Amino acid sequence: MNTANIRKQLQRYLEIADDKKVRAIYTMMEEEIKGADIEYSEALKAELDQRYESYKTGKGKLVTHSESKKRINNLIKKIKQK
Repeated sequence: MNTANIRKQLQRYLEIADDKKVRAIYTMMEEEIKGADIEYSEALKAELDQRYESYKTGKGKLVTHSESKKRINNLIKKIKQK
């Protein structure tokens, strides 16, 4: 099984696992979880800043929640077809 599938299965399991099991898993991984600070690249920071500026000035195109959900579902369908 590839890593992507393992991640998906773990994420699904954590959503339904009872509290005791979630706490046990967290306890085993606590130090790694706390040490796993996400660092954003300078390119990503610049892109996010540019998008935020577009939003503030009204130049950026915004989509509704329903349109966003529709786009995401279409992407998921395309990925599953592969």
